[in-house]
Amino acid sequence: MIVLKNESMAKHTSFRTGGNADTFIKVESADDIIDILNKYENPIFIGNGSNLLVSDEGIRGTVVQIYDEFKQIELVGEDVIHADAGALLSKIAAFARDNSLTGFEFASGIPGTAGGAVFMNAGAYGGEMKDVVLSVEAVEDGKKVVYSCEDMQFDYRSSIAMKKNLIVTGVNIKLTKGDKDEINSIMNDLNSRRREKQPLEYPSAGSTFKRPEGYFAGKLIMDSGLSGYTVGGAMVSTKHCGFVINAGNATSTDIYKLIKDVQRIVLEKMGVKLETEVRLIGEF
Repeated sequence: MIVLKNESMAKHTSFRTGGNADTFIKVESADDIIDILNKYENPIFIGNGSNLLVSDEGIRGTVVQIYDEFKQIELVGEDVIHADAGALLSKIAAFARDNSLTGFEFASGIPGTAGGAVFMNAGAYGGEMKDVVLSVEAVEDGKKVVYSCEDMQFDYRSSIAMKKNLIVTGVNIKLTKGDKDEINSIMNDLNSRRREKQPLEYPSAGSTFKRPEGYFAGKLIMDSGLSGYTVGGAMVSTKHCGFVINAGNATSTDIYKLIKDVQRIVLEKMGVKLETEVRLIGEF
């Protein structure tokens, strides 16, 4: 494992904001995670930081990153891929394509890791992790455990891992045989649609808000007159109102205040309470 002191969290979040963590550790295995749980008090576990907003005050304690050093992807059966928790979804999708396996195309443009995706049942374009997960490896109460897909209790942006605060260390993904060219075509189409409709040129955490039942968060925000709304360097994207972006030297405080403003105004004007997908860490 790699241990760093006073590490800027802005280097490790897709918002590119956040203060320093007292201790920042990169792990290479589930055994590293168990060792950390025995040595450090209440460590905070993250992936590649694509769904995080870290306080400008930083983190007084230990952050453990399951990403750079823990990202192996391999074929473990004719149609089963094993991925370490730190593997990027885009890399898993490319690996599936290269092995003529279909079913993971939906995740090819999601900017997260396998562990984070399992934790929150990430999804896009009609697909979710629950559709492809065979089993999940995790650390629970300091021990290695394995959960079946059914045991994971996947729901919209939720899972048993979230409810029990499991530390996901790996996932087995079951796909089906397909045509490599067709798979590649689907991935290219989805990624083209993503580039066309989402503000990928700016730092963000993807979709900021969960989809309220019966509504679309982006449309509610747009209909509330908040397209382009700014607080400091943070802005509601004019390209997709469901995205809060760092439009220029935003602080985490700017982003947090903007999120709270959006929630308040949408509730006042549309009568709908928006919940965040973004995970908040630190003091706000």
